[in-house]
Amino acid sequence: MHMKIVSLVSIGAHPTSGRARRAEQDARAVELGLQLAGHDLQVLHAGASSEPALRAYLGMGLEQLHVLEQPAGSDALPVLGDYLRDTDTQMVLAGSQAETGEGSGMLPFLLAERLGWPLVVGLAAVENIEAGVAQVLQALPRGQRRRLKVRLPFVATVDNAAPKPRQSAFGPARRGVLQARQVEIVEDELFTGSPLQPAKPRPKRLKVIKAKSGADRMKAATAKASGGSGQVLKGLSAEAGAEAILKLLIEEGVVR
Repeated sequence: MHMKIVSLVSIGAHPTSGRARRAEQDARAVELGLQLAGHDLQVLHAGASSEPALRAYLGMGLEQLHVLEQPAGSDALPVLGDYLRDTDTQMVLAGSQAETGEGSGMLPFLLAERLGWPLVVGLAAVENIEAGVAQVLQALPRGQRRRLKVRLPFVATVDNAAPKPRQSAFGPARRGVLQARQVEIVEDELFTGSPLQPAKPRPKRLKVIKAKSGADRMKAATAKASGGSGQVLKGLSAEAGAEAILKLLIEEGVVR
C-alpha cells in the first residue's frame, strides 16, 4: 500500500563537544521512514536551510530534504501544522525529544493536538497497514512491547527502541538537495522571553538495577533484599526521625 510518510528532523548536539550533528532519535525516525516508504519518504525540517548538520540526514540516502525556512527563535508548531494539513500525509514520525533548543519533548503532542490526529509514543515498529488502520509495536519500560491499532493519519514518536539509523555517507550528503520553502514567521515568545540554561540531571533512585538481559532483570527483581547497614528507628521524636531520613537521602545522592 502506497502512503505518504513524513519524518521530522532537527539539529542535534554532540553530548560531549556540543558540536552540531544529526539528532540521534530524529535519525531513527528517518531510518524507520526509509524502511516503510523507501525513497518516497519526505524529510521535513523547520529552521534555517544553511545549517550544515542537515546534510547528515541527506547522507542516509535521501535525494532532498524539505526546509520550512525560519530564523532562530521562531515557533515551528504553526508552520508544521499548516504544511501537514495541506498535504495527504498519513504518518508523521519524530524523535521523542530535541537535543537543542527547548528540548521539552512537547512538539509531537502539540502537533497531534493541532491536527486532531492520534499520537503513538515510543513507536518501535510498524507491522501492518490495512484499510486505513496501522498495527504497530509500542516500546514499554524493561524491554516490553505492546501491540496497538491506530487509525490513519497519526503522529508517532520514536526513541532508542526504533531501528538503529544507518551511517551517513559523505557523497550523498553533498549531492542531496536542501529544498527551502518560505513560510510565515511566528515568534516563539515563550522561548525568546525566557532564559535558556542546561538541564540538570534528575536525582537518582535509591535502587538502580543494571542488567543487560531480561533474565538478569528478572533475577534482580525477584531477589530477596539482603541485610546490611540498615537500622530500625523506634521511639524517636519527629525531628530525630527527619534528621535520619535526610542523612540517608544525602548519602544516596538523592538530596544534595
